[in-house]
Amino acid sequence: MPRPRQSGRHRRPEPVVAPEGAPALVLAVPGTPGPAVRSLAEEVISIARSELPGLHARIGYLDSTEAEAAEYPTLDAVLAHTAAERTARVEQARAAGREAAEPEGPAAVVVPLLAGPDSALIRRIRQAVMDSRAAADLTDVLGPHPLLAEGLHVRLSEAGLARADRARLFTVATAADGIILATVGGEEAVQAAGITGMLLAARLAVPVMAAALDQEGAIAAMAAQLRGSGSAQLAVAPYLIGPEVADGLLDAAAKEAECSVAEALGAYPAIGKLVLSQYAAALGISAQPQGSPVH
Repeated sequence: MPRPRQSGRHRRPEPVVAPEGAPALVLAVPGTPGPAVRSLAEEVISIARSELPGLHARIGYLDSTEAEAAEYPTLDAVLAHTAAERTARVEQARAAGREAAEPEGPAAVVVPLLAGPDSALIRRIRQAVMDSRAAADLTDVLGPHPLLAEGLHVRLSEAGLARADRARLFTVATAADGIILATVGGEEAVQAAGITGMLLAARLAVPVMAAALDQEGAIAAMAAQLRGSGSAQLAVAPYLIGPEVADGLLDAAAKEAECSVAEALGAYPAIGKLVLSQYAAALGISAQPQGSPVH
């Protein structure tokens, strides 16, 4: 027999599961596909599934070629297949003599694997949705969000460029006294990164400024500005998941600016939670991630 539910304010909340017949979550992954990118995307999806049991999720690659499509399916092909699967399930149910209503709403919710806005990439994702001819909703990007500030803090502390926890007064000899948030997507992306930058600055108690990797010399110019205002030891924190930026661009910009550089956000657990949060918001269900302190 199942145990009776606890009463009162200390009872455990009922676990949230994906609604029956809910659309698939399709993760739109930019950048050149490869084993490392696929591993990152699969880990993000795994985190989302662990937060919402029963979630039907797929990965679609924005820059996959025809030759790569078998291993790295394109976003439009994944969406078309997802829509066809939903139609087939209804037809199978009817063939078995069960009542099955015509599916309503989108067959998929597309979530871009992007920390900040990039209008060129979003246009391409939107075009892929149109090309698929599938009923699909496209969500916003993942940031700005306090969990991204947490992720940036963790990546900096992993690289020895920031204290892991100010409350412990733990000093790091190499800790940066000025942070440049490196993003892609032009001025719109820089402004959005600046919001998360304010949250990171509050965590680290050092100046944090955003600059665009895809604007030549922007990282070096921001480094000069920070040095001019008194910061001596600078670090670049990538406000990036990873696949959306060309190989070598980040390291080259950090070298030009004479700055240390942390790892990109990658499959930091908050990324999977934010992907799920965007999906849940599109469906009007509750799966809101909560921030947590860095220890």
